[in-house]
Amino acid sequence: MSKIILTGDRPTGRLHVGHYVGSLRRRVELQNSGEYDKIFIMIADAQALTDNADQPEKVRQNIMEVALDYLSAGLDPEKSTIFIQSVVSELTELTFYYSNLVTVSRLQRNPTVKAEIQMRNFEASIPVGFFTYPISQAADITAFKATTVPVGEDQMPMLEQCREIVHKFNTVYGETLVMPDILLPDNKACLRLPGIDGKAKMSKSLGNCIYLSDTEQDVRKKVMSMFTDPGHLRVEDPGKTEGNPVFIYLEAFSRPEHFAQFWPDYAGLDELKAHYERGGLGDVKVKKFLNKVLQAELAPIRQRRKEWEKRIPDVYEILREGSREACAVAADTLKEVKAAMRINYFDDDAMIREQEEKYR
Repeated sequence: MSKIILTGDRPTGRLHVGHYVGSLRRRVELQNSGEYDKIFIMIADAQALTDNADQPEKVRQNIMEVALDYLSAGLDPEKSTIFIQSVVSELTELTFYYSNLVTVSRLQRNPTVKAEIQMRNFEASIPVGFFTYPISQAADITAFKATTVPVGEDQMPMLEQCREIVHKFNTVYGETLVMPDILLPDNKACLRLPGIDGKAKMSKSLGNCIYLSDTEQDVRKKVMSMFTDPGHLRVEDPGKTEGNPVFIYLEAFSRPEHFAQFWPDYAGLDELKAHYERGGLGDVKVKKFLNKVLQAELAPIRQRRKEWEKRIPDVYEILREGSREACAVAADTLKEVKAAMRINYFDDDAMIREQEEKYR
């Protein structure tokens, strides 16, 4: 069986470092590993519209923001197929068929859906499209016969529901759909990067993000304002590294070569943490080191983005070609699904002959 990846993002704004360590950096590594036969990267504009139906222009503009972030981070259109979700109409039809295999109560139990509904204050009035987007995600994944879905920890319930849909479909209609596996970040700190304000999740709506496209000055300002251990009031006080956003970011981004280059006083992160925990190390010094680490990681991304920003027509052509290829692949899957469901009325010659014999 071919090894295929499907992943993507909703175009609700620029991508931030949480997206980067949570899945985007891993996508680039997987793309360049040569281990996968095909990689599909989706800009999920149809899903973005489920809670932005009254702001279509916002979604439209953000498609380019996400595409630029993808290319800047190192996704290569020669190795990965980047496409726009709404262009692939087959996904909508698959979503409709799969909706018959899922109950309302099961959707209500999905932890990701529950959390998202609460965050958007949709408890009293939930848009149907938003409520059912786990089914839409299942259509996205299965349309491309994805065997692997690299995502953050918060998407685990979504993939589990997709697997349930695949199992149900194959049980009812015969083995047709491919069962996908989730691929989480190896680094625990990357599973869910907190906001710079210490909130549990980095979120555009909370304004606590460091964006991939932030300037060097913006990154420095945000890092130096980061929440740390509130009990670490004086340099000599022992500090807590567990749950401390600055150290979580260092766990996600720092490498041995960063210490050798920027802070050779320490052999590595464990030694730095030990010093902070016993006292005698100020937050400002640690933040300055984190800033250098982030600048080293983000500088080439910023540079590539500047170059791509000068080639907007080329970016649109990449999206056009990727969407055309995605349509062809999804159409083949839809054809197989309709055949399994026995609704391929004009493609089934055996059925036509059977009906002809029946009425002779």
